[in-house]
Amino acid sequence: MAPAGRTRIVALLVCALALGAAAGAGLLGTPAVAQAPIPVAFQLNFTAGGYNAGFALALQEGIYKKAGLDVTIIKGQGSGVTAQLVASGKADIAYADALAVMQLIAKGAPMKIISTIYQSNPNAVTMLTASGIKSIPQLKGKSVAVPTGQSQTAMIPILFKANGLSESDVNLVTMPGNAMIASLLQKQVDAMLGSLDNYDLIFRQRGVDIVSLPFADHGVATVSTSIIASDAALAQKGDVVRKFVRASLEGWDAAIKRSDDAIKALVQTFPTDTEPPRNLGELKAAISLMCKNGAKSVGKAEPEAWTRTVSVAQQVLGLSTSVPASAYYTYEFLPGTLPTKCPLG
Repeated sequence: MAPAGRTRIVALLVCALALGAAAGAGLLGTPAVAQAPIPVAFQLNFTAGGYNAGFALALQEGIYKKAGLDVTIIKGQGSGVTAQLVASGKADIAYADALAVMQLIAKGAPMKIISTIYQSNPNAVTMLTASGIKSIPQLKGKSVAVPTGQSQTAMIPILFKANGLSESDVNLVTMPGNAMIASLLQKQVDAMLGSLDNYDLIFRQRGVDIVSLPFADHGVATVSTSIIASDAALAQKGDVVRKFVRASLEGWDAAIKRSDDAIKALVQTFPTDTEPPRNLGELKAAISLMCKNGAKSVGKAEPEAWTRTVSVAQQVLGLSTSVPASAYYTYEFLPGTLPTKCPLG
């Protein structure tokens, strides 16, 4: 064979070897080894329910996995408790009511609100219809059950001041959230601080006639349940946080469009803590709050809503007026394009 022919064969062999090597290599010539999903522990605000079904759907349909995350969803015991876990460094990323979080941030807690799902809080004052109580001012002199560690507690001063009451006007009875329903049914208290997306649904499912007065309709139209993260997590794991937020919002987008699938995913995630008919009602109540307060997209509270929320919190909760609204939240970890636009439907 002529030297030129041999040269061409050698060149072809070298090219083939190079192509074969490239097929087994990643960027910059490094071996193409599949990256293991990054573990993420996500602390909820409360027990499993339709109000967190979007996260369960993102988990069960592999949205988190596709983002390179191995997510574990942990049940909570109230927004106040969850916020404290993040403030103390015992949780990196969590889900809690904005006011409970803001109270801690104002005191120097190193964390931020990074994506708001509930644009208006779901809290409500609930009474038995037979009580005859039909307005907030009529609570004067009455006993009211208050749940331990939940967002309603932080909002009491706001609610009462907006309706001409002080805390001393009402007998506040603090108890675990799961004890309030029985206390009201047994008439041990005259009213309770509950929520549209949980407690009220339980009463209605049982056929109990109730009067429900939403906080948002009685002077407390504040942004509410949000994804939060510690400053340390944002600084050290910012890319992971961004992936988690993006995947979570995709999960909520799917839950809004496919509620039945979201509830199935919730049952898969928490098989011993779920009750599908009630959970579906919780999810629908949650969805009804996602485009309130001037929101343009699910997952992002607009600056005006934050300004109003901070103003209310400063007046009633005593948050420092020297702390600007921007100290409580950041948009830095939201995706460039949010998947769900408002209004819904």
